[in-house]
Amino acid sequence: MFKRTAAQALRSRRLHSHISCTAQAARARPARFVVIASSAAATAGLLWYSFSTTIHNDAIITPKPEDISKSVQKASASSTGVTEDDGSICAVVWGSNQYTVINPNEPGVQRVQCPVNSSWLKDVALRDLALHERHAACVDARGDVYQWGDGFFGSSSTSKSEPQGPKLTLRGHDIIQLQLTESRLYALSASGKIYVIAANAEQQQKPPSKPLSASTMSWWTPGWIWGAQGNVIDFAEIVPRQKLGWGEQFVSISAGRNHLLALTSSGRTMVHPVNKHANAHGQLGLRKFDIPNPSSTDTVSPPRIPVELVPRAVADPFATASPFSRSASSSVPPSISTNIDGIDDQHIRFSDALFEIPSLQGIKVSQIAAGGRTSFVMSDSGRVLGWGANEFGQIGLGGNMTLDTIILPTEVVLSRNVPGSVRTRCIDISAGGDLTCFVAERTDGESLEYVDILTCGNGQWGGLGNNLYSNAQGNPVRAKNISGLREYNEASRTMSPIFPHAISVSPTGHVLLTLDTQAHGGPGGLGRDLVAWGTNHDYQLGTGKRSSLPVPTTLERPEGGRFILGQRKALVRDLAGNVWKKRVEVEQCAVAGYGNSIIYWKIK
Repeated sequence: MFKRTAAQALRSRRLHSHISCTAQAARARPARFVVIASSAAATAGLLWYSFSTTIHNDAIITPKPEDISKSVQKASASSTGVTEDDGSICAVVWGSNQYTVINPNEPGVQRVQCPVNSSWLKDVALRDLALHERHAACVDARGDVYQWGDGFFGSSSTSKSEPQGPKLTLRGHDIIQLQLTESRLYALSASGKIYVIAANAEQQQKPPSKPLSASTMSWWTPGWIWGAQGNVIDFAEIVPRQKLGWGEQFVSISAGRNHLLALTSSGRTMVHPVNKHANAHGQLGLRKFDIPNPSSTDTVSPPRIPVELVPRAVADPFATASPFSRSASSSVPPSISTNIDGIDDQHIRFSDALFEIPSLQGIKVSQIAAGGRTSFVMSDSGRVLGWGANEFGQIGLGGNMTLDTIILPTEVVLSRNVPGSVRTRCIDISAGGDLTCFVAERTDGESLEYVDILTCGNGQWGGLGNNLYSNAQGNPVRAKNISGLREYNEASRTMSPIFPHAISVSPTGHVLLTLDTQAHGGPGGLGRDLVAWGTNHDYQLGTGKRSSLPVPTTLERPEGGRFILGQRKALVRDLAGNVWKKRVEVEQCAVAGYGNSIIYWKIK
């Protein structure tokens, strides 16, 4: 028998150990290898045991069914938004599916770790899609509204293990935009009308108290439309209290937690209180308004109840102070009018009107944006006004602003960190939760113009994008990796700034930004790059990990390559499965939800 020396055996074992670790690293690493370092006094038996024995340092964990489904999807499915079998368009989803919001066809899958194709929107292109925490809604190609999610079906759901797809709730009104709150869905039609329906299916089915004819039907009396399977759906129209001009109509809406902003075609800004907490942080921009009396028997023109909602910081300035700052005999005035104590503010008819903000009269507004408890408007000249909650600096009024509530529209200065010779103009606002993003175009008249992405608010989980974790940022800061970008313009043969095509800010703290890298790319351009950053507790960034990202990072597909959102001409069906049109121009659009993300095909 061939005998090896001790040194040869030791070298052979070391080589065997190195090859084994290298092979395990190339695979999925089911266990960790622990190499026990020996001292000079260690015995030969200890050396033999340490190099020949695999020590499992991790406990054996039995995977859950949803984790198995998640791993199978990650390994086998693609994330291009196009099916591999027949090339049909479909959605791409990742993140939390706890309430079956991003993937209603698979209620058993609680989380989707990496972006994967989802077949529930196969061959479907939408006009709009909106996600809330427990419910979601979309508008199909025909302008009909569909709703789904555990929060929508509620107790009417037979079993959470059975798939419940989108349900038709609003039909025949040519809807183009949706906004969601916890209890309501607001829909804007192509004709400029704003409708509201309940976010819960059971509340939509509430029958009328008595039979009504079409001639006697008013706003306060229940309005009814025909939904799926012949079910009647309760709805209402939100009308402005101030008369609109000739040809003037609503063109955009934006909803926060408890309030709604609406913009008209002539640049007027109006606000709608969703419930009694609509002005708790001054986000309405006004205090006094009126609501219809629900106990009135007059169905045509019910009497009005005057309401005053005082911001909490004004009603009780010492609410957050120590008890020694308040005398024992001092009384706190109520922030909500006592004459509406018995009125149900969860009903869709709590308020029937939109009210013009007095301090914005005469200011032509080109864009509106509502955060969770904040409001923003952008004038046609590129100036920004903001008001509402400001305890995290989410309005962007600077580091010296210590007020946590701004009750009147106040200008947001975006040129604090640049020289005075540089002109700054805001071209877009995106807000969600306690985070705000401004897109600022800068030029000094001599050099080439460039675009900065400025963020402010709560960046505790990296949502500011400045490579820092800060829970309060009052002065808007530049987001790294996406500010000041330029590309070669084939048409002008010069360098042109790269503008963001779309920004979606999640109420839970992550951001999805689509760079318009195709605008000047010429015929060889592939699409638009998708960039993500912020909180990642539920895999909502699509990186396959749960670590948050404090800096914008280009998203990569699980199968390899950059995540590029494309455009194409495709056959489009409605959500009922019927063909709407062929060769329709569609593009991929990213939406950041509550701990999840979705990419759907949108009709251009």
